[in-house]
Amino acid sequence: MQIKLDKEKKILSIRDRGIGMTKEDLIKNLGTIAKSGTSAFVEKMQTSGDLNLIGQFGVGFYSVYLVADYVEVISKHNDDKQYVWESKADGAFAISEDTWNEPLGRGTEIRLHLRDEAGEYLEESKLKELVKKYSEFINFPIYIWASKEVDVDVPTDEDDSSDEEEKAEKEEETEKSESESEDEDEDSEKKPKTKTVKETTFEWELLNDVKAIWLRNPKEVTEEEYAKFYHSLVKDFSDEKPLAWSHFNAEGDVEFKAVLFVPPKAPHDLYESYYNTNKANLKLYVRRVFISDEFDELLPKYLNFLKGLVDSDTLPLNVSREMLQQHSSLKTIKKKLIRKALDMIRKIAEEDPDESTGKDKKDVEKFSDDDDKKGQYTKFWNEFGKSIKLGIIEDAANRNRLAKLLRFESTKSDGKLTSLDQYISRMKAGQKDIFYITGANKEQLEKSPFLERLKKKNYEVIFFTDPVDEYLMQYLMDYEDKKFQNVSKEGLKLGKDTKDKELKESFKELTKWWKGALASENVDDVKVSNRLDNTPCVVVTSKYGWSANMERIMQSQTLSDASKQAYMRGKRVLEINPRHPIIKELRERVVKDPEDAGVQQTAQLIYQTALMESGFSLNDPKDFASRIYSTVKSSLNISPDAAVEEEDDVEETDADTEMKESSAAKEDVDTEYSGKDEL
Repeated sequence: MQIKLDKEKKILSIRDRGIGMTKEDLIKNLGTIAKSGTSAFVEKMQTSGDLNLIGQFGVGFYSVYLVADYVEVISKHNDDKQYVWESKADGAFAISEDTWNEPLGRGTEIRLHLRDEAGEYLEESKLKELVKKYSEFINFPIYIWASKEVDVDVPTDEDDSSDEEEKAEKEEETEKSESESEDEDEDSEKKPKTKTVKETTFEWELLNDVKAIWLRNPKEVTEEEYAKFYHSLVKDFSDEKPLAWSHFNAEGDVEFKAVLFVPPKAPHDLYESYYNTNKANLKLYVRRVFISDEFDELLPKYLNFLKGLVDSDTLPLNVSREMLQQHSSLKTIKKKLIRKALDMIRKIAEEDPDESTGKDKKDVEKFSDDDDKKGQYTKFWNEFGKSIKLGIIEDAANRNRLAKLLRFESTKSDGKLTSLDQYISRMKAGQKDIFYITGANKEQLEKSPFLERLKKKNYEVIFFTDPVDEYLMQYLMDYEDKKFQNVSKEGLKLGKDTKDKELKESFKELTKWWKGALASENVDDVKVSNRLDNTPCVVVTSKYGWSANMERIMQSQTLSDASKQAYMRGKRVLEINPRHPIIKELRERVVKDPEDAGVQQTAQLIYQTALMESGFSLNDPKDFASRIYSTVKSSLNISPDAAVEEEDDVEETDADTEMKESSAAKEDVDTEYSGKDEL
């Protein structure tokens, strides 16, 4: 197919080398609206294989009148003469034998006499853009008669020579002492003077040189070919290869071919407008003709980081080709694409030697030579891990499959990422729950008092430090019949302690008194803790209330609802360490005199300190600071009533201030002049 422009006459010509049309074909197919020549041809040639023809409604041709006010169709069929069909879209057309145009031999040429407002289609760049977008993978070549500037050497005119050059030549001739014959020989050998100028030339430029590799057998396509195709498809001109790809053919109710790619890096704005954008990264083709890249139905939002395309010969289009006639077909495609996408991501992990923890030695040896795969899943997780978490939140049907792809650090992962399966393989005998804790960062969580007893008893705890993890754990309730337990909330079970009942009874009076003292602090209860070792006490939240980390996240939201926050915070529980000396001494003081103001002051200070150490923010930081200063006074043996020394209150008038400044300036001047006198 050849495309040619005539800017002066405003004509756009498109020519092919097809079978052409007879006079009768021109009348039937172009002179009759809604008569599809393509559809009729396909019906006759059903047994001939893949025809790669897309037309079916018989109205596509008439779209030319959106940009042209006059159209000529020149066609030559082997069984007929060359004819011209012409029309101005005024309800009439004319057909005549073509005796004045260049003979086509065979095929069809369409000439669009463009409207004034359609001048953009006379620009080579615009036509190239359209071909690249819609017909980049058509299996027949598409050429455009493209202009090109080249450097050409041309003789220099005598007039262009400067006077100085002419004068120098004359002087040189007078100084020559050789014979005239020798001069003539030398002149004949001299090359004529030239200069380089820009000339515009035209040549046929191929526009669709990228092959549709998805039509080939996946076993026959090399890694280099996949990488080259990826860069062409997504217009990525870096040297980085995609992390993985999946090339497959789907058969059944809807037949299609697809290629999916995992990019090497995430776009900088991947999650900025996650719920507001309709832009997809999958391109839909029908018989290699681009249809759209804005079908939300092809992939769920959490997989919108994938690049690729889907090509089907059987998808039904509507007249505009912008929507599919049957959305049920898209649901089938979507289901298969999700399954293939998750399998592709799982395969990245399976082929990564760093993910071989717990595998047989044979598996490790098999991976040892494959350095290209090493660290690939960690790279994937760092770029797109948030998408997997969003998938668990949004896609209930695939939640368990997505959970297998989760990675995180833990108290036993030594700074590396680990999976839920690996966590379960390391669980202690009799452990029923998967323990985790949420927070701002790993360094902060490692020092958390909630981990003290768990570490001492050799339990592994998962670190969740991404803000989305709080939402994730509201949907991921269990995995492989194991429940998830936030160690900063109520309900933590670490086995029975024979002294539990005895300790609860021993501290019953303290817990009852302390609960009453904290009635105004939204504390629901005070209990003896089984999770502490070196810390006096911590504040935990109810099982279904917000954790301290979730409160911090919600408070940072600009448009958060304060009334909802108060409801979702739930009740707090103060858990005390019955073996800690501070708690034991406080119990003795309370038993001795529960009305002692100093004891109440100390109890309140201990609670506020525990509140901060547990990750909560204080409602009244000033009150906390005052209690700290009072404690410091006591430790320094300073009387609680000791007053702050007051500053001398000497009022100074503006006039006094000006006189002092003037006097000081005068002294500086006098000093300066006296220094000069000494010199």
